[in-house]
Amino acid sequence: MTATNDPAGLPPLTGLFDADPGRVERFTLDVAGLHFDWSKTHLTADLADSFAERLAAAGFASARAALFAGGIVNASEGRAATHVAERSSGSGAEVEAATARRTRMRALADAVEAGVFGDITAILHIGIGGSLLGPALVVGALGRRGRAFTTRFLANIDGAAFDDAIAGLDPATTLIVAVSKTFTTLETRANLESAMRWLAEAGVEDPYGRVIAVTAAAEAAIEAGIDETRILSFGEGIGGRYSLWSAVGFTAALALGVNAFGELLEGANLMDAHFLAAEPALNACLIAAFADRYYVERAGAQSRAIFAYDERLSLLAPYLQQLEMESNGKSVTASGSPVAGPTAPVTWGGVGTDAQHAVFQLLHQGTVMVPVEFVVTGDGDDEQDPERHAILMLNAFAQAAALMTGAASDDPQRAHPGNRPSATILIERLYPRSLGALLAFYEHRTFANAVLMGINPFDQFGVEYSKALSRDMADGEFGALDPSTRSLIAKAGL
Repeated sequence: MTATNDPAGLPPLTGLFDADPGRVERFTLDVAGLHFDWSKTHLTADLADSFAERLAAAGFASARAALFAGGIVNASEGRAATHVAERSSGSGAEVEAATARRTRMRALADAVEAGVFGDITAILHIGIGGSLLGPALVVGALGRRGRAFTTRFLANIDGAAFDDAIAGLDPATTLIVAVSKTFTTLETRANLESAMRWLAEAGVEDPYGRVIAVTAAAEAAIEAGIDETRILSFGEGIGGRYSLWSAVGFTAALALGVNAFGELLEGANLMDAHFLAAEPALNACLIAAFADRYYVERAGAQSRAIFAYDERLSLLAPYLQQLEMESNGKSVTASGSPVAGPTAPVTWGGVGTDAQHAVFQLLHQGTVMVPVEFVVTGDGDDEQDPERHAILMLNAFAQAAALMTGAASDDPQRAHPGNRPSATILIERLYPRSLGALLAFYEHRTFANAVLMGINPFDQFGVEYSKALSRDMADGEFGALDPSTRSLIAKAGL
């Protein structure tokens, strides 16, 4: 019988189970309503110990302490990363400031619900990247039914995206939430201007009076025409991809209710406490980072895939793409020297079972090895027979089993090599606390990876350079461009 070659040359996973009858117990954890299973990865106790030693040598304990104490962890920009303070983790002035901002956010939400902005039936959230993905993920995951308002999200500068976002909305009863850290983001400002025209053309007397701005640059929002009483602020130390927990989550708080948003923060706080207190062998965030580093550095994996077996989590993969690749897609260390090895892999994925009929062929029989992560929920939120959700879950478990064990065959076309690694996160029930814990887990995993690589996960100069170039081009500054780009601009009639 023949089977295709294992492209990574890794030791057999089935052999690891044979050698260690307690492997499942050793590589599973339960934290904050989440069950983690890394037993189908190639991690061993010795490997985990070696990564823990490397983490200690990299100064992880002091880096983690600085993160929660509001120390300077973003060295290139000389500032703290204060997103954990937004969920009351850590201590000191940042937590107090976050508490005050959250009180103001609740008051403004109460004002919307009390009719201060008129009869509001819909919210149009305008932002891009971290100013949108987090709230959109949370509303999609938790707000399929029982939302207080119809909620739409608009990011792309493409006019078709704007048309789709406002389709079916009544401008007379729509509230605009515009989110931008600097309030200068090209796409967000263009979409806000279009929204103002849409309201004005529909006869809304004071379009800017129907806008709530969320920003770290209140002055820029005021200059744009928004009254300071309708501005929610967040701190300079909160990066976009880490900003859900701040006023950036205002739309989610409106759509789901401020109490549900508070529970989301509580779930994240539970994961923060676990990340701070648990030793490496029992720390979900660190074990996940160890597996990430193993497959990138020792097995040469250039990507990792995430598949959520729940339609409510359809935005999880895009959310993690930004979190992981914008944070750790670097080629120099925090001190500016070249990194010694590979950094972040390409994060990609989709939703099961759709993905099974699209990309799993490569995962099972392709010549590249891709570590897979399955995110499975124990509950459904639909009106169908519960058996359907049971079948959905079983599909995820079957895929993981097949990736690991493979199947030999006399026909090479039908042979499956197996030994393909996967991890599974089983969410007992998808509700605000468990979702908050899940997203905080991914943040801390990303941070731990960064410490292991010696890089700064809190800047994004690659993104900022291309944005600046786009602004120059929008202003008609083409002189410094390469011949190919100038030719394309001319060909397009720009």
